[in-house]
Amino acid sequence: MPLPRNEINSIKGSLRSALSTKEPHGIARAVDLPPLPKVAVPPTDGFQQNHVEELKVDGADYSNVLNPLLDAHLAIQMNDMARTYESQSSLHSAVNHALGSSKGNWLIPALHVVSRNTHKVAALADEYVNRSTGNRNDHARLQNAVTLLQASYSKTLNDRVELRPNEPFSEEGSKKAGVLYIVNQLFSMYFQLNTLRLCKNLLKPVESRRIHETGTTGEMVTYRYYVGRLNMFEDQYDLAEKNFDYALRRCHRDAGANKKRILNYLVPVKLLRGRLPTRKLLEKYGLFEFVPILNGMRSGNLMEFSDGLVKHQDLFIRRGTYLLLEKCKMICYRNLFKRVYKIVGKEQIKLDYIAKSFKWLGMPIDLDEVECILANLIFKQYIRGYLSHAKRVLVLSKRDPFPSSKVIKQ
Repeated sequence: MPLPRNEINSIKGSLRSALSTKEPHGIARAVDLPPLPKVAVPPTDGFQQNHVEELKVDGADYSNVLNPLLDAHLAIQMNDMARTYESQSSLHSAVNHALGSSKGNWLIPALHVVSRNTHKVAALADEYVNRSTGNRNDHARLQNAVTLLQASYSKTLNDRVELRPNEPFSEEGSKKAGVLYIVNQLFSMYFQLNTLRLCKNLLKPVESRRIHETGTTGEMVTYRYYVGRLNMFEDQYDLAEKNFDYALRRCHRDAGANKKRILNYLVPVKLLRGRLPTRKLLEKYGLFEFVPILNGMRSGNLMEFSDGLVKHQDLFIRRGTYLLLEKCKMICYRNLFKRVYKIVGKEQIKLDYIAKSFKWLGMPIDLDEVECILANLIFKQYIRGYLSHAKRVLVLSKRDPFPSSKVIKQ
């Protein structure tokens, strides 16, 4: 059965009114979907009939936009996310076609809404299918959604009209105004699908045209967040820090959840680069998983550092920050040896003293392992000195044996 006639007339009337005036945000509201469930649930029983309505505005036929929109509304009421995605994908294709055949960028807000909904519905549909089949790796709908957004990306990026920053949507505006939002949606999908190599295909065209500097503040913040994550996975920690810093500084002051999302990645990068956040900052944003790691690094307490890493291992692995945090152990070693140096009070330290500090922490290791750790620290220039293997002694430089400048990267 179709939607009730009064509901069809309401949706149809809103869409016709917005299209006839070419009011960009009115069209975006008209093609938006009702609230989606937060988690995928089994659909209710019932046969869903496809709608066959006509909608013509100023001689242009928008029936291919209206009918899948009505179908999607009905499918949502029936909790059928698979059918919702089918309808939403048809709607997205129709909006892509309408954008390509129209002048100006007045359909860009509608394209943004449709792109966001395509992403959300695809993820929910995959979640339900995976839960009902027991298959955790079926991302067919999300992968299909990627192709729809890639088509939207091409139609906006290849517009020949020059992009003018902060220009209102109109029949003369450039479709490039829609690029950055779609790129951010694609970034999110690529990270979900673990196809990070595809992100590179977006970066060069966007940055060569400086489109990443012309979006709204929210779009630019989101772009820097994803580029920072990409830098992090490529071990470009200086660039990652700059992008995350930009995102955090420009993020809206009331967007606490978004700031926390940025800090989930900025804090590990800062830790690796020798910049330790305050306990107050971690408590403010509920980042308690970093507290034992921070305490361990600051005091050289290897046991507290390792226990914190193990306790939150699954969380860090899901975020992709576990290996990065594991690298911070070298700073923890450095600070432990610095404490031993202060206790001994001289430049020549027997390796046996260092081994005893590990034993006192409940993590006994032999002298060969101590030598191996020290050799790495000396190579990284975290410690200035040399090892005497024959005498089993660490000989430290008399001048600044633990240089902070090598730990805290500029």
